Amino acid sequence: MVPIFLLLADSILAFMWVTAQAFRMYPTHRQVFIEHLEHYVKESDYPGLDVFICTADPYKEPPMGVVNTALSVMAYDYPIEKLSVYVSDDGGSKFTLFAFMEAARFAAHWLPYCRKNKVVERCPKAHFGSSNPSRFPETDQIKTMYESMRVRVENVIKRGSISHDYITKQGESEALSSWTDGFTPQNHPPVVQVLLEYGKDNDATGHGMPNLVYISREKSTDSPHNFKAGALNVLLRVSATMTNAPVILTLDSDMYSNDPQTPLRALCYLLDPSMDPKLGYIQFPQVFHGINKNDIYGGEMRHVFEVHMPGMDGLAGPIHAGSGGFFRRRVFYGCPSETPEMNQGRQVSHSIKSREVLAMAHHVAGCKYENQTKWGRKMGFRYGTLVEDLYTSCLLQCEGWKSIYCNPKRPAFLGKSPINLHDFLNQTMRWSVGLLEVAFSRYSPITFGVQSISLLSGLCFAHYTFWAIWAIPVTIYAFLPQLALLNSASIFPKISDPWCWLYVVLFLGAYGQDYLEFVLSGGPTKRWWNHQRAWMMRGLSSFTFGLVEYLLKYIGISTFGFNVTSKVVEEEQSKRYQQGIFEFGVPSPVFLPLTTAAIINLVAFLSGIAQAGRQRSIEDVFLQLFLAGFAVVNCWPVYEAMAWRRDQGKLPLKITVISVVLAWALYSTSSMAF
Repeated sequence: MVPIFLLLADSILAFMWVTAQAFRMYPTHRQVFIEHLEHYVKESDYPGLDVFICTADPYKEPPMGVVNTALSVMAYDYPIEKLSVYVSDDGGSKFTLFAFMEAARFAAHWLPYCRKNKVVERCPKAHFGSSNPSRFPETDQIKTMYESMRVRVENVIKRGSISHDYITKQGESEALSSWTDGFTPQNHPPVVQVLLEYGKDNDATGHGMPNLVYISREKSTDSPHNFKAGALNVLLRVSATMTNAPVILTLDSDMYSNDPQTPLRALCYLLDPSMDPKLGYIQFPQVFHGINKNDIYGGEMRHVFEVHMPGMDGLAGPIHAGSGGFFRRRVFYGCPSETPEMNQGRQVSHSIKSREVLAMAHHVAGCKYENQTKWGRKMGFRYGTLVEDLYTSCLLQCEGWKSIYCNPKRPAFLGKSPINLHDFLNQTMRWSVGLLEVAFSRYSPITFGVQSISLLSGLCFAHYTFWAIWAIPVTIYAFLPQLALLNSASIFPKISDPWCWLYVVLFLGAYGQDYLEFVLSGGPTKRWWNHQRAWMMRGLSSFTFGLVEYLLKYIGISTFGFNVTSKVVEEEQSKRYQQGIFEFGVPSPVFLPLTTAAIINLVAFLSGIAQAGRQRSIEDVFLQLFLAGFAVVNCWPVYEAMAWRRDQGKLPLKITVISVVLAWALYSTSSMAF
């Protein structure tokens, strides 16, 4: 059985390596010159832009974070009359609506402040929190307004109620009246509130402001909600009833704009007459602020955005990364040959607050609206997986649409990455379940990719969708050779055997390629080391749990819900993260594979050294000792958290005890097997 397990592990590793080479075939790097855009189109002829921002939980995704994201895009260098921001609140929280009422008031001062002073960093929190803040005559006054808004919103969240003193404008009480005793996040009617309307609401200097619309779609316990994809499809329909802009930007709640000219970069591609008319969307990279010096959890995802995305751009185009994608609206309604060309958007002849428009908006936001329609299958964002971004973009490419990767020097968007190990592993577990759902879906883009795009694109899709099977070789190599070593069994060739050196060459070759790509893309060596360790942790924990969860769901035993990654940052936790200290803290099952592997590898390494010194030659156990030693070095943060840390982020004693028991059980079982 041992050779079969090793053959399985090596086959999967070979598959992952071969599919990854597709990203290296035709890497493409692009550059745009915004100053040339005026030679192709007048500003008055820019297409309308609808921005979609999704949030789902006011306690895990604090409303002030969502507000900062919205304000950063409302301040874009883009014609105000052509810009609309739609916020989807899937948590159905009146606190989020209140936060955006406050944001609408603050925007009347923030937008002219940015416009007058040509502010580049237009996220208020980032602007005022910068280490070298720009100083203008009004800065202190605007900062005071922002802090006042922040305190009110955070007080409301903390108290769990909205003080009547905070309701200052006519109509706000009526807007909040939808939250009755029977209103719950999973069972409530649709809520659509137009908070700002161009032509009706002006800023402090008398200029118009972009449309700002709050939406909480109808929820019912007897109707499927389809997670984020369902929320995005509601935004597609509601925006179509109001502004129907031909260009759509999708953003996560924490992914704020870092460059006010980003829409113009997208237009350089969308309006270029030499571009392929099948161009469906432009994808910008996800760049994360606040990552510590050595990126201990590998949250930067450098390989994805610096190697994979440019590689896919040279083929049919990059996948959608869930945020930072500028789409032509028509891509969501069919193949390139089936949809009309892009226009400037709806020429609004009546107010988006009119009774007719709001009635239609509420209708299309209903949970029964999609019944017996093509929404989620042939229209909009596609259902059936937790990774709607990858699935939808793959199927769009299979339908004939192309995409482009735009990676400017100044990041277009900045977001947050998990700063504790539990959130990091849970986020990856959700992705792994979703990717397996894509791989084995009825409309698998792997098959369609090979048939309708190219073999290389199909290999790229296969590499992503089968990420979760990385759990199999990692688990085998983290346990099997070490258990054999503990039982004085040799399962690898001796160091004098040529087959031994084949293993060494393959290992060093794969790691060498990974290291060179990381360093050549601008990453330091220490970050690369943490990156590879994070992938080992994903394989042992996230992907293993994801694979098991998917199999259980497949046979009908359990289902995986959409678990929002927390954006809340605790001060002490943040300090430890910035110091490069791993954060465990909670007694979660996702830590058990890591801690069990750490114990077995440490004991096996010490046992192997003792055996080599007394009973056996070092060459008999060289490869097994090397693997155990390599794992021990990677597991050093786990040993620290188990043994001598005393802070709140240490590994809970309960997890350590259970891991010791599991390690002993594995050893006892392996004794009989070997």
